[in-house]
Amino acid sequence: MSLAVAAGILHLLFPLVVLPPSWFGGILVAAAGFAIMLRAWWLFRKVQTPICPTHDATTLVTTDIYGITRNPMYLGIVMILLGVAIFFGTAPFYAATALLFAILNFVFCAYEERRLRDAFRGFDAYAARVRRWI
Repeated sequence: MSLAVAAGILHLLFPLVVLPPSWFGGILVAAAGFAIMLRAWWLFRKVQTPICPTHDATTLVTTDIYGITRNPMYLGIVMILLGVAIFFGTAPFYAATALLFAILNFVFCAYEERRLRDAFRGFDAYAARVRRWI
């Protein structure tokens, strides 16, 4: 959230357009990201495993959207911010999207995958079968 706010402030101060803005494309990408995130959230709720990454998972979800990407919630968040970047077309939003992706990929995913590997014997086989992102 703070990356989006910082990007919004920088967008107002330095509206450097790097790609032509597309309101339709931006809304489409953001809506798809929201739908992916919501689907993943619903699957966690369905099997009653915690959504918070610092809580111990009770179930390893590997079906549905989790059969396509190991991190659909994070993918959805990145897509929402990418949709905002496409909507405005300015450098601050694209930079925020890249930074968010890097933080999620190298910090959050690495942390969570270590915990899942320790908690679930089948995680390595799942990780070999399904890509981290897409």
